[in-house]
Amino acid sequence: MVKISSAANSDKVIRLHSKLRDYCILTKPEVNLLVVMTTAAGYYLACRRGINLLGLLNTVAGTLLVASGTATLNQWMERTWDGQMRRTAKRPLPSGRVRSTEAFCFGVLLSIAGGVYLALAVNLLAAMLAISTLLSYLVIYTPLKRKTALCTLLGAIPGAMPALIGWAGSSSGIDSRAWFLFAILFLWQFPHFLSIALMYREDYAVAGYKMLPDFDADGRFTRFEILGFTGMLVLLTGFLGLRSSAFCLATSLAAGAFLLYPAAKLLTKGTRNLAARVVHVSVIYLPIILIVMTRMKVTSAA
Repeated sequence: MVKISSAANSDKVIRLHSKLRDYCILTKPEVNLLVVMTTAAGYYLACRRGINLLGLLNTVAGTLLVASGTATLNQWMERTWDGQMRRTAKRPLPSGRVRSTEAFCFGVLLSIAGGVYLALAVNLLAAMLAISTLLSYLVIYTPLKRKTALCTLLGAIPGAMPALIGWAGSSSGIDSRAWFLFAILFLWQFPHFLSIALMYREDYAVAGYKMLPDFDADGRFTRFEILGFTGMLVLLTGFLGLRSSAFCLATSLAAGAFLLYPAAKLLTKGTRNLAARVVHVSVIYLPIILIVMTRMKVTSAA
């Protein structure tokens, strides 16, 4: 009897662990890492004096809750089509490991908790920005993915919003410097997400997603877009470096060249491996630029 009871308890623990892991997957932790990074950067760059660690933690925590709720509700909305794509068919919802009602309630709970937390522990502006990000992502970007390739353009707006939430959490306002940071994050998303769209073009097509324009059958137009947006991003961050030290300028230019190289190669050879390389390099590039911006703040303060 003891052995049977022990085995039953062990089985319960395993099922609970599996369920918790599936709920974690619903929140898209790999995307939330970027959310945490950009929110924290926005908060730090807006600080006029010493950083308030409790304020930073509250802002990041509230934003993370809303972002997790947004990701969960996004998967709930797209569960049918996720089941049609190889890269997403094994997610908790299309695979049936998590029920639809469970995911919906979980997403709503996270979203409300995050918005209320930001309003009470941070400020109303940060809460309003977070909720508007959620609504624009779910009400505008998500439905448009099945209607027009312009969805990436509109989706880049909520994608860059965590930086503004962090900024508002620190300063209770938004100024021109915040919009400069927003512009960097806005431009960064195009080489990153358009390259992902190239990698999984066939998969998206099966599910009816219009991530790329219909006229761009060979992907050449999209590859031009990737290089063009990368060039604008590098120019913008290079201008940023010009206004600071030689170290910041050199680092931003080196990081820009690091990203431009695979983007230029992708234009000439539109292979899946090169698109994947642009994605990987962009993930390395962004934290480097954010570090350069924090370095600029320290230099200017000194």
